[in-house]
Amino acid sequence: MKHKMKSNPDDQALKQGERVLTLREVFEKLNLTSHELSVDTLDVHADTSTFFRFDRFNLKYNPFGQSELREIFMKSDNFMEGKYLAEITHQVMDDLNETKYQNAEYRISIYGRHSEEWFRLAKWFLNNRIYSDNVRWLIQVPRLFSVYRKLGILQNFQQMLDHLFTPLFDATIHPEQHPEIHALLQQIVGFDSVDDESVPQPKMEYAQFGSPEEWTSEDNPPYAYYSFYIYVNLYTLNQLREERGMNTFTYRPHAGEAGDPEHLAVTYLLAHGINHGLNLRKMPVLQYLYYLSNIGIAMSPLSNNALFVEYTKVRIPHHLLFAILLFSSRSRSNFKYFAYLFELC
Repeated sequence: MKHKMKSNPDDQALKQGERVLTLREVFEKLNLTSHELSVDTLDVHADTSTFFRFDRFNLKYNPFGQSELREIFMKSDNFMEGKYLAEITHQVMDDLNETKYQNAEYRISIYGRHSEEWFRLAKWFLNNRIYSDNVRWLIQVPRLFSVYRKLGILQNFQQMLDHLFTPLFDATIHPEQHPEIHALLQQIVGFDSVDDESVPQPKMEYAQFGSPEEWTSEDNPPYAYYSFYIYVNLYTLNQLREERGMNTFTYRPHAGEAGDPEHLAVTYLLAHGINHGLNLRKMPVLQYLYYLSNIGIAMSPLSNNALFVEYTKVRIPHHLLFAILLFSSRSRSNFKYFAYLFELC
């Protein structure tokens, strides 16, 4: 941000209504100068205020608490067509290429709001030449149906599923008609599903939920409902792609970070691997089943310590997960929040 403010202050950065603001005008509107920019003043590090407060944690995505800066610098689909995010991504990938033996698996979001999301993301990858032999990508699907339903963007849950998967089926069946998405999918290795697991969900019989076309409520579908329909669509898509000799995708959602232990039972049945799995410490039977089935667990000790459970209160320390033969690895969740060393970014 500091570099761009000094070198490109007149870049047209943000459209508000009919007016287009330059980067300089955005900073003036926010009463900020380049001299004020530092790791501390950005206020994007998780601290004690975020412990068991996922709402506050989400606000940390906004530098200085301003959504405009997040829109300009951290989005691929914005007025600048993701120019700044592409430059940041290239810097990170160049560092990985230089280290030669260091690889990364990054996440980028598809929200399911409209059918053009995949094309716009693929166009961003293609136009900015986002590729590295050291990087693979996961698609992160935020569970935000209720938000889009209340805004009138979606009418039922099936529309969200169609926006998420129909472009993928089309690009698999007719890759020549969808070359951008076809090229992007060669860099994708899996799908993630994310949201605040600590939000209580009503206990209901799943037979009462009906099909996705029938889910027109403004309430968010439960975790199991999301997971089942993401899994079903991925399974069908993978079968189709495998028949055509194309790469396939795994389902590796966030699970067991907090909330209902049922989430871990759901992912045991549906997922290839999970992220976090903290609640397994409370369920030795499920923990043993995960071990027997070699279901991968990506642990994130720094983010867990800041959000849901302190190091000292984890009954099975992270470094002992290897010792008990769980198929686990350490990962970096939200490195913008938790990075203490450059190498951890």
